[in-house]
Amino acid sequence: MVEEELHKLIRGCIEQDGKCQKLLYKTFYGFAMGICMRYTGNRDAAAEVMNQGFFKVFNRLDTYKTEIPFKAWLGKIMINVSIDFYRANLKTTYMDELDQANDISDGELTDKNLNYNDLLLMIQQLPNAYRTVFNLFAIEGYSHDEIAEMLNINAGTSKSNLHKARQKLKLMILKADSSENTANYNSSIDNASIAAVNRIDINDALLNKDIKE
Repeated sequence: MVEEELHKLIRGCIEQDGKCQKLLYKTFYGFAMGICMRYTGNRDAAAEVMNQGFFKVFNRLDTYKTEIPFKAWLGKIMINVSIDFYRANLKTTYMDELDQANDISDGELTDKNLNYNDLLLMIQQLPNAYRTVFNLFAIEGYSHDEIAEMLNINAGTSKSNLHKARQKLKLMILKADSSENTANYNSSIDNASIAAVNRIDINDALLNKDIKE
């Protein structure tokens, strides 16, 4: 969708045109769903979070500034709603203890032929706390101090959760048989869930680097 068409569509949504709202939702459904699926553990929860996000999008469209890319603006809302979902489910968040586990080096993954979609499904399988910090740091680019403020934790906890998230992902990768087991992952995920993640970003995300500290 070219910029002129997008702005016309947004104006229609601001004027409460139902057809425009439906088209905007349909146009950015995959992108928004991709973000929400990375922050939630299943598709039903992701759909609920995404719909809450679109409700806020439609209510706030009159505040959107055209000099900002619309995807970035919409994505920010979806991330914030996903964080609200995380906070609301803190009581069900569990923490695995990996402190005693040996760290897995990046070199141990060099011969693993993991499908990109498989890796994103693995991210979904992380515990809530690990998954949220991993997404915010490794995918969205927030610093540990920023994440700490957003999640009401300290920066040390954010760093610990990021490390543990990466270790769990690497364990999943090492356990996955690239010729057989990964096919099971492929059957459970669709293209919508990868729409909001850059392939280069996701590869870098597994490296043991805290470059935004």
